Amino acid sequence: MALTALWHRGEVVMVHDRFRGHWELPGGLREPGETPRRTAVRELFEESGQVPGGPLRFVGYAGFLLGPDQRAEYGALFTGHALRRRGFEADHEIGAMRWWDLTAPLPGRVSDIDAYLARLTRPAASRRGAV
Repeated sequence: MALTALWHRGEVVMVHDRFRGHWELPGGLREPGETPRRTAVRELFEESGQVPGGPLRFVGYAGFLLGPDQRAEYGALFTGHALRRRGFEADHEIGAMRWWDLTAPLPGRVSDIDAYLARLTRPAASRRGAV
């Protein structure tokens, strides 16, 4: 799988997954023959309607255990910046999209893993309080 932390003016894009019932970074499974970077760009657009303003930067791999059966999953984490905020349309999978500053409460549950991964990618200027 591949995940993207896309930033614009100190806020990261988060999507609300209808099936899991929480806010998370846009991302998903690779399609046959697809690179992790291409997966990240495709899933970012499909789930949020957003596009990066340049090439995504590879941050690293994340490993975690999911579900009641605690199955091991691994994902490539990418980050980038949006030049502008684009519109969003909900679908059967993603019910909402928000730009999040990592501090204001989002309506409902936030994935702890995705919030942690977003914090790891936060631009240095945003950590100092700059826009």
